[in-house]
Amino acid sequence: MKQVKVSNNVIRRLPRYLRKLDELSESGIDKISSRQLGELLGLTSSQVRQDFNCFGEFGQQGYGYNVVSLREQIAGILGMDRGFTAILIGVGNIGRAMMENFCFSDWGVQLVAAFDIKPALIGTEYKGVHIHGMDTLEQYLSENKIDIAVLTVPKTVAVSVTRTLTDRGVDAIWNFTNVELTEPSSTTLVENVHFSDSLLSLSYFVAERQDEAAAKASREVK
Repeated sequence: MKQVKVSNNVIRRLPRYLRKLDELSESGIDKISSRQLGELLGLTSSQVRQDFNCFGEFGQQGYGYNVVSLREQIAGILGMDRGFTAILIGVGNIGRAMMENFCFSDWGVQLVAAFDIKPALIGTEYKGVHIHGMDTLEQYLSENKIDIAVLTVPKTVAVSVTRTLTDRGVDAIWNFTNVELTEPSSTTLVENVHFSDSLLSLSYFVAERQDEAAAKASREVK
């Protein structure tokens, strides 16, 4: 596999390829060309080939890509075979929804523990995951190597919890607190997820389409 610096845009497209390849495999499709895969994802065949060439030669000229093999290679690039461990901090509405509806293991991550401050939750299990008290978080991190922390705590404590995680060497934070977390002096990676971003982007495109339709109608009247 090539050892080159890969752009963020390419990395962001890899999960899209993975999901589509899963769909194709479930449909019984064994092979696919870069043109076909690109059409399914709204990309050009050239873009697909360029993305994959960042990591090596996956397909065969005149044959295309073996769906199962390509899926395995992309999964490996994304670290799905590394056995990453994760904890979830904040078992509120979002935290519970994630524990109930998002299967971490499907994506190569094992959710090993959760943390909260509510006495009624501490010591219980939810969806097979033990819930610990927040006051034990530092000790837990000192005794267990955790790769990813899923942060679903209230905004008011997001920064303080993040500092605990970075100080204890957690590799990455998946942040759902709606606070833009940045730790420039830390090696911890932070992925900030804002649900509003996707909605507002969609809102922009709806407005743009409506404005174009109105402008076209105005021209036709004239």
